[in-house]
Amino acid sequence: MSLPKTQSFQGIPSRPPEADVSQVIALIPARYGSTRFPGKPLALLHGRPMIQHVYERARQAALVEEVLVATDDARILEAVRAFGGEAVITGTHHRTGTERVAEVAALRSAEIVVNVQGDEPLIDPRAIDAAVRPLLEDPSLEMATLATPIRRAEELFDPHVVKVVVNQQGDALYFSRAPIPFNRSQKFFTSPPSLALPPSRGEESGGGGRSKVRRQLSGFSYRHVGLYAYRRDFLLRMAQWPPTPLEEAERLEQLRVLEHGHRIRVVLVDDSAPGVDTPEDLERIRILKSRVKSQKSGVKSQESGEKR
Repeated sequence: MSLPKTQSFQGIPSRPPEADVSQVIALIPARYGSTRFPGKPLALLHGRPMIQHVYERARQAALVEEVLVATDDARILEAVRAFGGEAVITGTHHRTGTERVAEVAALRSAEIVVNVQGDEPLIDPRAIDAAVRPLLEDPSLEMATLATPIRRAEELFDPHVVKVVVNQQGDALYFSRAPIPFNRSQKFFTSPPSLALPPSRGEESGGGGRSKVRRQLSGFSYRHVGLYAYRRDFLLRMAQWPPTPLEEAERLEQLRVLEHGHRIRVVLVDDSAPGVDTPEDLERIRILKSRVKSQKSGVKSQESGEKR
């Protein structure tokens, strides 16, 4: 099968004159060859491929005018087109999803590009809008992302949970896998996450140390949510920069932006959708969606009974 391909991302091309201009476009990078979960975008979640769940939720964002999947695999391309979505084949040489998104963005005419992770089938459309809104309101901003309060002590010490600290304007100061910021006045910042144990009787009745830890964490420590909104031209420039020392040390691509002296606005949201890295993660989301669906059915049945 002969597949249409975008050009390799080399430099910053001019916008194609024949393209329709969309102010905000959401691009979903999706690759087949995940190390921990091969074929992840096509894994079924309640009868539909996971990439379809992500796509449909991105379409619900009020500020997004166009949604497109960027993939290096024909099977994903065909699956997206089968459910009526739009997709494009990219090169296979990309090191990151950002580079894949930049390749497609180079051929689009949008002012703002949103990088929506392809492994978050429960992404809230309002979260996408929250990342976009600062760029619409402030022309000087080049990039925005999301964060949510850390509510469990074990998250603070988990290297898989990326933490972010911000300045008084809400711009990122640093992202890290380490528990930041360090607060020498609070013991839990230098102790192992034993405070994340099940609640004691004292906590259940309104007291206890773990409740105190939650209060201290709330509004102080933030978990980064890996959704980004960029100005198109800035994204294309950023994707060309070589990896920076802090980026390589932490394995966090967004540090490249800070090391080059650019701002990243961080928008606080109430919660973040769980991502899928392994088959076990997908099973947990299946259970969660089934539970939510069951609760909704129960509410409808109760309302129907009351009307009678």
